[in-house]
Amino acid sequence: MLKAIPFVYHASYSQLALPRTHRFPTTKYQLLYQYALEQQLLHASAHHTPTPISLEVLHRVHCPTYVSQFINGSIEHKAQRRIGFPWSQDLVTRTLHAVNGTVLCSQLALAYGFAVHLTGGYHHAHYDFGSGFCIFNDLVIAATSAIDSGKVDKVLIFDCDVHQGDGTATLTQNNPNIISCSIHCAQNFPSRKQDSDHDIDLNKGCNDIDYIDHIQQILPYLIRLHQPDLIIYDAGVDIHQDDDLGYFNISTQGVLARDTQVISIAKSHNIPLAAVIGGGYSRNEAELTHRHSQLLVAANELWIQQREP
Repeated sequence: MLKAIPFVYHASYSQLALPRTHRFPTTKYQLLYQYALEQQLLHASAHHTPTPISLEVLHRVHCPTYVSQFINGSIEHKAQRRIGFPWSQDLVTRTLHAVNGTVLCSQLALAYGFAVHLTGGYHHAHYDFGSGFCIFNDLVIAATSAIDSGKVDKVLIFDCDVHQGDGTATLTQNNPNIISCSIHCAQNFPSRKQDSDHDIDLNKGCNDIDYIDHIQQILPYLIRLHQPDLIIYDAGVDIHQDDDLGYFNISTQGVLARDTQVISIAKSHNIPLAAVIGGGYSRNEAELTHRHSQLLVAANELWIQQREP
């Protein structure tokens, strides 16, 4: 019997009380988890639950004062507004588990070749402040932890969220062992872009054909150039044509094609891939769940193929 895809999930991801008008779709994590189990895209036997991340690990990437202020609730109101969430103990619990979830996902990818985290992609978090629903940068923390473990020398963060990973860019600019690549909409948030190692700025209205062409060209190029030992993939679905915060014209089939390409390219180069679901915003919960599930559809097809005799 074929092994199921290793995945990471914690109930706290959707246990966050927000105002009804808030744009952040906090329910999507639980809904995706339930849908994936019902559709047998994921299996309970392969479920891994993260513990809260330690202060020591957070301090490897983020300012200790900022970390302390967020955790104890003394963070200034202006800084809290920039993050986009009202402070609560539930937010702290969720954040500490979610960030460590991506660390765990990367560990599982190194062990099994591929793993999925049913949240993650907090790429707007900088050294001493958060932004755009991102408090601590799980992508950089996971990459740093993987390198600290001694199991890898170089990590590629391949960010396909529609928004530029500005926090990832600033946090990795002086670290030659973490390569940052952001493929994003040039006219979208943040207004002030930062310098990733590789930035692919695409214009509003980018369609399936142009987008997939960029993926097929840039990822193999980055692998040849940097020879990473691990790829952390931000599979944001806010590239979708009906996303509330995205400006691309990518169909659901285009999302699936992107995820298939990324997983296939990593697999063909024998590079472990840790995938986080990233951004995705819609009032239609069923549609949003379906968009995020494309990552799992692609993973299952390639995961099964990998193990067939």
